[in-house]
Parts: sequence; structure tokens; C-alpha cells
Amino acid sequence: MLKIPHLIYGTAWKEEATEELVLSAIKTGYRNFDTANQRRHYVEVAVGDALSQAYKNGLEREEFFLQTKYTFPAGQDERLPYDLNADYNVQVRQSFESSLEHLQTTFVDSYLLHGPSQRSGLNESDWMVWTEMESIFKEGLTRSLGISNVNIEQLKLLYEKSEIKPRFVQNRCFAQMGWDWEVRKFCRENQISYQGFSLLTANPFVLPTLREISQRINKTPAQIIFRFAIYIGIVPLTGTTKILHMEEDIALDFVLENSEIDFIEKVGIQFLQK
Repeated sequence: MLKIPHLIYGTAWKEEATEELVLSAIKTGYRNFDTANQRRHYVEVAVGDALSQAYKNGLEREEFFLQTKYTFPAGQDERLPYDLNADYNVQVRQSFESSLEHLQTTFVDSYLLHGPSQRSGLNESDWMVWTEMESIFKEGLTRSLGISNVNIEQLKLLYEKSEIKPRFVQNRCFAQMGWDWEVRKFCRENQISYQGFSLLTANPFVLPTLREISQRINKTPAQIIFRFAIYIGIVPLTGTTKILHMEEDIALDFVLENSEIDFIEKVGIQFLQK
């Protein structure tokens, strides 16, 4: 049965600290992890090494939600996880099998296309990749499929023409764009779980506006953003490297008032109008 996470720890841009940080996250209580077979930004093998230690300490694979990605060559550096000259379906299979080896598992919970090959529409290479991902799903090697860095036009096209529908969308989320409201609306209407990353780093102007709310409930602006995200149907990714922030980000069992949710939802639009 597919588990839908409510908060995910993102492992991008951690380099040699990846294993230690994932272990710290696990000790703090995190069980949902996002990575990619893209050495340019991720050290996927280090995520697997941390998980291996967790298993030795008594945790079970089924307690974790593991999500990884296939990345087109344009998004990679020279450390490719597949044969650059192979067809895309072969690349996907090679990348996926490499991910299983890195993560020391026989399956993943979610396998994402790490962004279409072009900014508009979907071309033959995108469909070749997605078809191979569908084969991986049918073989029971991933419990769900999804796509990242996708616009509304591409998402609608993928949903309409794919055999296995995307179960997850993962996008960078900007307050000025209504927290990606158009994509979120489509996701909500089609039982797709929306994951939002860069909720803090993409929206630094929002944090100072939360001072009154922060004082009222004695929570940090970051906690408020993550709690707000959950209220409006976003599964937030946190990539913090600080233990204190890990502890704060997972402690989201507090209530925001409707007026506060409405304020945060519209603060980006207000910012643009200034």
C-alpha cells in the first residue's frame, strides 16, 4: 500500500555530509526521503548507506518512504548513471537499477521523471522515458510514478495520455505565483499528491511578514510556512542541515487560524502589487 508522506527530507546539495545528515534526520523522526540518481546535486549512495545503518539499528524498510528520480543527460554532469549513447528507455532502466543498488533496496515508493526534456510540451524522448517508467511500475519495482519541475500544460498532457497516471508532482513553489496554485488545483482534482520544495529559499520576503503569527503561537516562520503548506495541500520538503531546524520542522502539530492561512496564501500576490 502506498504511503502518502506529510513531510519529506530532501537530500540535495549535501555532498559529503549526506550520510550524516540523513542519519540525523532518521534519529529526529523523519521517515520520508527524497533523492535522485543525479550526482550533480545528490549523493544517492550516501542515502542508502544511512538507511543501511538504520536497518541495523532495528528499523524496517517498510517504515520508510523512498523517492528517487531519473534525470535527463542535460541535467547531469559527467558522472552519469547510465550509458549516454543508449536509448532513453535503456537509460531509465540503467538509472533505476543503479538507484536500487545505491539505496540498498528492492523497490522504491515513488519514482519521478526529474523534469521534462524541454520547457514546453512533451516530446518523443519524454514519452519514451515515461513508458519505461510505466514498465518499472508494472513490474512492482516502484509503488508510484511522478514528475518534477513540470508546468500545468505538461502535467495535463502527461495525465491525459499516460497509461499509468502520475501520483506525485514535485515543484519549486513560489508565493508570487499563488504557491503554484494552477498545478495544485489540477493535482487536487485528480488525486495527485503535490510536493513543494524551496518553500523557504524561494520566498525569503514572506518570512518577515509572519512576525505576528510567530509571536502568537510561539513558532518559527519556517514552521509556519510548512504548516501552512500542509493546510493548502502541499507536502513540504525540508532540506535543513541544522539539527535544531530538523526538530522544529517536524513539530507541526499546531493550528493556524483561517485568516492566517488566507494571509499567507495571498502574501505573494500582495508583494507583486507593491
